[in-house]
Amino acid sequence: MNQRHWYLQAGLLTIVAGIADAVGYLTMGGIFAANMTGNTVLAGISVADGHYEMAVLRFIPLIAFFLGAMLARLLLHFFHKPTVPLLIEAAVLASIGVLPVGQESGLMIAALAMGLQASAVTRFGSTAISTVVVTSTLARVAEATLDRMWRAEKPPLPPVSTPRLLTLTWIGYFAGACAGALMLHVIAQPLLIPALLLVIVVFL
Repeated sequence: MNQRHWYLQAGLLTIVAGIADAVGYLTMGGIFAANMTGNTVLAGISVADGHYEMAVLRFIPLIAFFLGAMLARLLLHFFHKPTVPLLIEAAVLASIGVLPVGQESGLMIAALAMGLQASAVTRFGSTAISTVVVTSTLARVAEATLDRMWRAEKPPLPPVSTPRLLTLTWIGYFAGACAGALMLHVIAQPLLIPALLLVIVVFL
């Protein structure tokens, strides 16, 4: 697979996560489908404020995400390619809008799907990148930016690989979040869009 395919795959997967996070956050009163760091912090704040029911609601997606990641790993052991976990993720996301489930159950299902994605595809060429969180991605982009500005003859640190790909994944996540928030106003089932994007990724 050439570099353009890696870039397109990574970009589409981060758009999927951005949409899922925005839709989850806006429909569930501040709970993410993919961003488990955010859910952990928000659960801790809820506990500190004495809002234990909200803390539980913010903690349950972590379990669903964890189970999704385990399932993806198991599927990779059997099939050795991310195709199957990604197709299951697409089916899971598409089913949320048509199954008779409430918002809370829908978010748990979306978190399970994001766990599948988190473990199904972790490398693009020789570069390891997360497509469901972008905190470490921003740190690597900052490192690469400084390295380009650094004029020393002998770089004291190993170079950051593929800063363009890292930047693209952050942009994809941001674009997905924007798209997810906008789609809530115009599409009855906004998670069908990321499901379709996942099918495109599989065919790439």
